[in-house]
Amino acid sequence: MPKRGRKYLAAAAKVDRDKFYSREEAIKLVKETVYTNFDPTVEVHFRLGVDPRHADQQVRDVVLLPHGLGKTVRVLVFAEGEDARLAEEAGADFIADDEMVKKIQGGWTDFDVAIAVPQMMGKVGRLGRILGPRGLMPNPKAGTVAPGPDLPRLIEEAKAGRVEFRVDRTSNVHAPIGKASFTEEQLRENLQTVIDAIKRARPSAAKGTYIRRLTVANAMGPGIRLDVIEATL
Repeated sequence: MPKRGRKYLAAAAKVDRDKFYSREEAIKLVKETVYTNFDPTVEVHFRLGVDPRHADQQVRDVVLLPHGLGKTVRVLVFAEGEDARLAEEAGADFIADDEMVKKIQGGWTDFDVAIAVPQMMGKVGRLGRILGPRGLMPNPKAGTVAPGPDLPRLIEEAKAGRVEFRVDRTSNVHAPIGKASFTEEQLRENLQTVIDAIKRARPSAAKGTYIRRLTVANAMGPGIRLDVIEATL
């Protein structure tokens, strides 16, 4: 385990590791444990009672946070012709023409969200090795593959605070809920939006306790465990 610095240890000392905090207490504490010179992202982490090895126990969805993420989101769109014009007018930062596809094949991924129209998926599929591991691969289930007329809405949502979450192989889900500089109310409402989305995404094949552990933290700070029952009422 890496050795922790003095500032981290001072922040961690504010957290009772044996306590399960209410949402209000946890959000207040996540702001009090910031010790960096920058404005860190606040994240929520779920441990779920699912077995992601089974196709019928996947947890994946998209949620739009009411207060956004507090950061500039760079959107790349795979489109041509009229669809490309629509995307550009809607505020896309990059339009992936053939030249940019080659750039991505070379390892360039200086964007946060990728969206594609269906007819471009033949080209996009060849980029799976680059985009997939970085969570940037457009996917119909995540709503990032859609016809041209839908591009303005998707671009607007992406820039406004659209968060895609997916259970990983260890049954965990991680999602950002804003910046530490947000007000407590903004963070609480974003947190509740993600909790509600996770609950709605429960697979019918999941048995027993669904949300087993719930933790919030600022990106560099200690984890703060929530009272799961209180948080999911």
